[in-house]
Amino acid sequence: MANLKELAKKEELFTGGHRLCAGCGAGIVARQVLMAAKEPVIVTSSTGCLEVASTIFPYTAWKVPFFHSAFENSAATCSGIESAYRSLKKQGKIKEDIRFIAFGGDGGTYDIGFQSLSGAMERGHRMLYICYNNEAYMNTGIQRSSATCKGAHTTTSPAGSVIPGKTQFPKDLTACIIAHNIPYVAQSIVGDWRDLTTKVEKALATDGPAFINILQPCRLGWGYPPEETIAIGKLAADTCFWPLYEVENGRYKLNYKPKEKKPFTDWLKKQARFRHLFKPGQEGLLEELQAEVDRRWEKMLKLCSEE
Repeated sequence: MANLKELAKKEELFTGGHRLCAGCGAGIVARQVLMAAKEPVIVTSSTGCLEVASTIFPYTAWKVPFFHSAFENSAATCSGIESAYRSLKKQGKIKEDIRFIAFGGDGGTYDIGFQSLSGAMERGHRMLYICYNNEAYMNTGIQRSSATCKGAHTTTSPAGSVIPGKTQFPKDLTACIIAHNIPYVAQSIVGDWRDLTTKVEKALATDGPAFINILQPCRLGWGYPPEETIAIGKLAADTCFWPLYEVENGRYKLNYKPKEKKPFTDWLKKQARFRHLFKPGQEGLLEELQAEVDRRWEKMLKLCSEE
């Protein structure tokens, strides 16, 4: 379990002064992930909000070796660096233990980068892939991705007289990565620092590939005041829309079970991208969304033996 006092003593490896939006969850993710690292780390990042806003030449917010790759191949880049490291260490040219972390948004992970991610996981590279999932292509104009929640208004699934926002439920990428039979897979949120940093510590200690999918509120694309980022992250877990769980060597474990499961509408009402769902005539869609959240939650309880 991560210790707050110990984390607070560590050097900040992701610094302030970057150009991320006020209230952006991606910066919180990067900062907490690096705080949890006990060994030196090398970071790769796909093109996206996190990379663009933190590496505006000639400045950088990263105090670790950082490699920017294309939108679709952060995982491949990281696996190549990890392979070179293993070769150099075997030759005795490198002595220290180094860990490798790849970052990608949902667009560069769920969609464009899925092939690269799948290949890296299947090959068994010792690396941690972090998906900061803000549920759309936020950096390029708030276009829908396969991580976008059904009913969400985006620039490519605009809510109006033709469609009520995105018409598909989000893909369960975490389940896709679990199917690769890798040693460690987890879900976390922006808003629970202990859950996130503990999982990062476990992932980096894993002798093999690891993956953490982090739901990351985006105040621009989701439409909410920047000071509510943490609260909205926590509410995703309290409504059971985003279960906090981990799978270690095939064994499922639920990390958080709310004492009172809140209705999914509590989470939806906080965000401007869903406000059209509360107009007359959308009651059926709201019921459908709640039913899907309930179905996925019940399935998760069974997988974690928490029925």
